[in-house]
Amino acid sequence: MPQRALIEQRPWLLASLIAGISYWFVAGGWIPGLYLILWKGAGVALLAVYAWAHHPVRDAHRIALVMVFGALGDMVLEVNFMGGAVAFFAGHMVAIALYLRHRRADLSTQDKRTAVSLILGVPALAFGLTGKPEVAFYALALGGMAAAAWVSDFPRLRVGLGAVMFAGSDLLIFARMGPMAESPIPHLLVWPLYYFGQFLITVGVIGALRRKGEFAAV
Repeated sequence: MPQRALIEQRPWLLASLIAGISYWFVAGGWIPGLYLILWKGAGVALLAVYAWAHHPVRDAHRIALVMVFGALGDMVLEVNFMGGAVAFFAGHMVAIALYLRHRRADLSTQDKRTAVSLILGVPALAFGLTGKPEVAFYALALGGMAAAAWVSDFPRLRVGLGAVMFAGSDLLIFARMGPMAESPIPHLLVWPLYYFGQFLITVGVIGALRRKGEFAAV
């Protein structure tokens, strides 16, 4: 996408990229706490604005709602871990409903195996990393979201991959609560996996809806 087109036609996406990428560099730095929390939420919140503002159909608004819950989770997580998890859980439920509305008609055996692996494997890994049933319960929704994205007819290299990246980011958070507590890897990878996963999900869903002829807007 030419830079001029991105600036003129998709300013909310550009603003989201600026906020999301820059947050990775300032996190844990000199920015006062409240401003840093708002900065953290801005990247995904702007994805919600992009999905809602220019795409006047219900499924575009549904993915916008998913991003609203994501942005809320990003911010609330900084002050209340359980509250942030509840926001993300709600977002996963909305996402699952959306993806299942667009379930792929020609699922292969491998597709079904991948979906089952995500549904079962993500909560199993989460429990193994933390030993906490409540984390495994949340991860069941996380794995279900990734599985539903995988079996949807949205593009796998965007929506499916983005959902798996999101799941990987959360698993690194859980690893940081246990065996990787002293490792720098979660610190380096959690945010880029999460943010770019959400970015891919949003542009993938909106692009697919546009190709299906549900709207003509950018």
